[in-house]
Amino acid sequence: MPRKILLDCDPGHDDAVALLLAHGSPEIELLAVTTVAGNQTLEKVTRNAVAVAPVGGMAGVPFAAGCARPLLRTLAVAGDIHGESGLDGPVLPEPDPARDVRPDPRHAVDMIIDTVLAHPPGSVTLVPTGPLTNIALAVRKEPRIVERVAEVVLMGGAYARGNRTPVTEFNIGCDPEAAQIVFREPWPVTMVGLDLTHQALATPAVVARIAELGTAPSRFVADLLEFFAGTYRTLQGFAAPPVHDPCAVAFVIDPGVLTTRRAPLDVELHGALTTGMTVADLRGPEPAHCHTRVAVTLDPERFWDLVVDALARIGDP
Repeated sequence: MPRKILLDCDPGHDDAVALLLAHGSPEIELLAVTTVAGNQTLEKVTRNAVAVAPVGGMAGVPFAAGCARPLLRTLAVAGDIHGESGLDGPVLPEPDPARDVRPDPRHAVDMIIDTVLAHPPGSVTLVPTGPLTNIALAVRKEPRIVERVAEVVLMGGAYARGNRTPVTEFNIGCDPEAAQIVFREPWPVTMVGLDLTHQALATPAVVARIAELGTAPSRFVADLLEFFAGTYRTLQGFAAPPVHDPCAVAFVIDPGVLTTRRAPLDVELHGALTTGMTVADLRGPEPAHCHTRVAVTLDPERFWDLVVDALARIGDP
């Protein structure tokens, strides 16, 4: 049976790929998509999410906008990486009333709660690929979801070096208080952080393989990866850009695509140089009853096979 997921995102180039991967995989049933301010403002990332939907033919999937700012801090977007629109590079479809997705009137926090409670316990996996504001507020508003969620598989954090600061990853650094709430709840959490996602490189050979599919979604992904490559090359010195967010979705599709290890996780909130750092205790043997895990190694070929297969299955919607 396909794994039921709710994708909470802030598109964002890699979020867009994660959306198409989740939609195109036969191993996933995409129940809902929620948005949160992060890579760009809430208005822009929500526009991007609903614009990706017709590219992938995502009819019937509800979308809802969520939190426009972190719990306690000032919003700081990643326009240097994702551009002014949050999805610079590819040409987004022109509005089409016949195909456009209209966001659900519910707040994303309520959609998360409603979606989890509407399904049997242990059947819904939450996949956040942006700041964790929506997820933290959902669990504070309705604590029952902790016992009903199968797992939280998030893209964020790092147990070595960061990207927003030397030790802080962008998603966690945007709203560290929200991240601490999510990590400290007793549900199973897998942190797919930079240590793993920096192994998922969209090399020219990978982009060529995607473009060779010759479909509208594949051309869209190739275009956005070309823009993404330019910003990463200029700003961070990567020869090929790491594609972060699809790694979390890929783990839900095929847990064998990456290896994990159990490790206690927390988030630093007060350090003068370390605020937003995800602190993973990797000392000694893995604790047997630890509810948090970190992703360690990726099988890149297996990962890209999943992405290409999903895009091929979508075809030209």
